Amino acid sequence: MGLNEAQRGSWEENGFFIERGFADRVVADAMVERIVEIARADAAGEQRPDLYITPDKTNENPSTPEVGVSKIFRVMRAEPVFHEFATDPRLLAMMGDLIGPDVDCFLSQFIFKHPGTLGQPWHQDDYYFRMTPLPQVGVWLACTAATPDNGPLWIVPGSHTEPIHDAVPDTREGAGLAYVEIVDIPTDAQQVVLMEPGDLLVFHSHLRHRSTDNLTDGMRAAMVYHYAAAHAEGWRAFNQDWTEVLRDGQPVQASTEPVPIEY
Repeated sequence: MGLNEAQRGSWEENGFFIERGFADRVVADAMVERIVEIARADAAGEQRPDLYITPDKTNENPSTPEVGVSKIFRVMRAEPVFHEFATDPRLLAMMGDLIGPDVDCFLSQFIFKHPGTLGQPWHQDDYYFRMTPLPQVGVWLACTAATPDNGPLWIVPGSHTEPIHDAVPDTREGAGLAYVEIVDIPTDAQQVVLMEPGDLLVFHSHLRHRSTDNLTDGMRAAMVYHYAAAHAEGWRAFNQDWTEVLRDGQPVQASTEPVPIEY
C-alpha cells in the first residue's frame, strides 16, 4: 500500500490528489447519522466535554438542531465510525509515505454546509497551524455530494509550493469562526472539486483553497482530518485532538477514551 505513481505525481505537481469511491456510501451515511445524533443530544442538554461545537450563524432559528451547527470538532478519538476511518490502513499507508514513520491525527472536524450557509474564503490550512516540519496533510471525505451549487471546494493547483500568505479577517455577517481571507493573489488557475459520497481529497496544508456558498435547498457535508508528524511543533489549540496513528511506520491503537477539552 502507500501512494501509487499517479497519486505521487499529482501530489508533487499539484499539492493534492483525489481518490474516487475511497469509502463505501454506507460509511459516509453512518458519519452523517452519528453526527446528527450528537448535535441533537447536545441541543437536548447532553453536552460532551470532549467535543467542540460551533454554530451556523446563518441559521439562528434552526428547524432541527443539526441545522444550527456548522462544525463539530474532536470526533476522531472516541467516536467509532470516525476513529475507524481515520485509522484505515490504506489511509495510514498514504500518510506514512507523505509525512514519515511517526504520524498523529491532530485535528478532526465534521463540517455541515446547510442551505444558505456562507463559504470559506481563500485560505491555507497552515495559516492556522504554523507547524514544522511540513507537510501537514488534510483528508477531506465527502459525506454527501459536493455539487457546483451547494458550496464545493475550489483549489489552486500547485499553490502548495507557496509560502503562507498574509490574510485579513472575514468580516461578512454570518462568516464562520476565525475565518480569514487571502486577497490580492491570482486565482486564475482555480478549479472546482466536485465529489460524490465516499470520494476522498488529500491535500497539502499550504494549498490555497476555498468553498462557495450553498445556494441549494439541500445539505453538503464532509468529514475532515488533519495529519502531521508526531513530533511537529506549532500552534496547538483546544479544538485539536492529537491522537497517535503511526509509529515506526506501523499502525498503533491509541486510547479511545474521551479526553475533555483543556481551554
